[in-house]
Amino acid sequence: MVLHQGKADRDRTAGTNPLYAGANPALAADFVMPHDKLRDDSLPPDTALQLVRDELMLDGNARLNLATFVTTWMEPQARELMAECVDKNMIDKDEYPQTAELERRCVNILADLWHAPDPADVMGCSTTGSSEACMLAGMALKRRWSKLGRTGKPNLVMGVNVQVCWEKFCEYWEVEPRLVPMEGDRYHLSAEEAVARCDENTIGVVAILGSTFDGSYEPVAEIAAALDALASRTGWDIPMHVDGASGAMIAPFLDPELEWDFRLPRVASINTSGHKYGLVYPGVGWVLWRDRAALPPELVFNVNYLGGDMPTFALNFSRPGAEVAAQYYTFVRLGREGFRAVQQASRDVATHLSSGISALGPFELLTRGDQLPVFAFTTRPDAGFDVFDVSRRLRERGWLVPAYTFPEHRTDLAVLRIVVRNGFTHDLADLLLADLERVLPDLAKEGGHPKDPSKATAFHH
Repeated sequence: MVLHQGKADRDRTAGTNPLYAGANPALAADFVMPHDKLRDDSLPPDTALQLVRDELMLDGNARLNLATFVTTWMEPQARELMAECVDKNMIDKDEYPQTAELERRCVNILADLWHAPDPADVMGCSTTGSSEACMLAGMALKRRWSKLGRTGKPNLVMGVNVQVCWEKFCEYWEVEPRLVPMEGDRYHLSAEEAVARCDENTIGVVAILGSTFDGSYEPVAEIAAALDALASRTGWDIPMHVDGASGAMIAPFLDPELEWDFRLPRVASINTSGHKYGLVYPGVGWVLWRDRAALPPELVFNVNYLGGDMPTFALNFSRPGAEVAAQYYTFVRLGREGFRAVQQASRDVATHLSSGISALGPFELLTRGDQLPVFAFTTRPDAGFDVFDVSRRLRERGWLVPAYTFPEHRTDLAVLRIVVRNGFTHDLADLLLADLERVLPDLAKEGGHPKDPSKATAFHH
């Protein structure tokens, strides 16, 4: 969660729409929305709803947010089901046994999708999202390493393009992050670079199935093979975790021949975000371990004070069962063919849009959206403007397209990234292309303003 800092009280002019005040329009004359402390009196629910809703109009349109990977559209039936389950505490499996059963079924379905060698031996659970899932997977890797009796400081090998949750994990659990920098046209982890940073204190290697920077898959099978060879030479049995926050719900349906999952014995655990290409509203994630041996049993706690004896492995405790119910609804609703159709539609829109942007002239593609339906592109040196200028102009039309620089060793490269999700249609893509083409003459006429790309940003996400 984002941290917020308290602010000093400020004098504010009172007053709101008198028609919101119901039977007493005069109430609106001196009503001030609470900013720093609670008011003494109460409001009717409809009035409170309208006042808060008015302020939320200042948010951007989620459907036009091409920065976020998070699902922004679900069917009305799914939303209705979530509303019915929002009051169920997911942790209380004795009181809500059927919600717990739906969670178990989802774990089984994912184990099948990810080719678990023995589905009956798989361990898995839902989480609040991939960040928590990655923390749990990292904890299991560290505990497994600690049992080897090594005396050095534990380290974790990964590309510099990992999501920030992995850096948080290393800081919170005192693990040395060995981040492989980008180099030239290599924007993510390679097998050679990963193995070069491993030693006897490496708790694991993280491979990303779908980098948030450009949508590309990391070569999971190549990294696994390199670690197999390393184990043969040195005896270091280093497990892999696959961060499939997005790709683990794309590859099973669109790239079934790609070996990245539990088909590779080196892969000990996998996570995904149900609220990304699992097609569920935030926040739900999933983490699975290939077998019981991959999840040290001492990390699992049993509680009995909710009415039954329940094992739990999580960073938080209480959370609503709505998202788990929605995930199961999506599995029931779509099936394999439905998921394939939805994800293929997103990939088709992404490749159509990337081709259209490439054809405009001033832009150069880094990726095309043919792995994750996500692609990154930059401006050509002779364009006369930069990606931050483009992002600002598109925002004037409501499009939220992030502009940002790449990390260490490629901070000179600034890009725009577009994430295509379910609900972003060919028609919307064509509207975006038309708006982008419309602003190009003005951008060329105005010219860009020279800036240090490492310190520039269009907006934060």
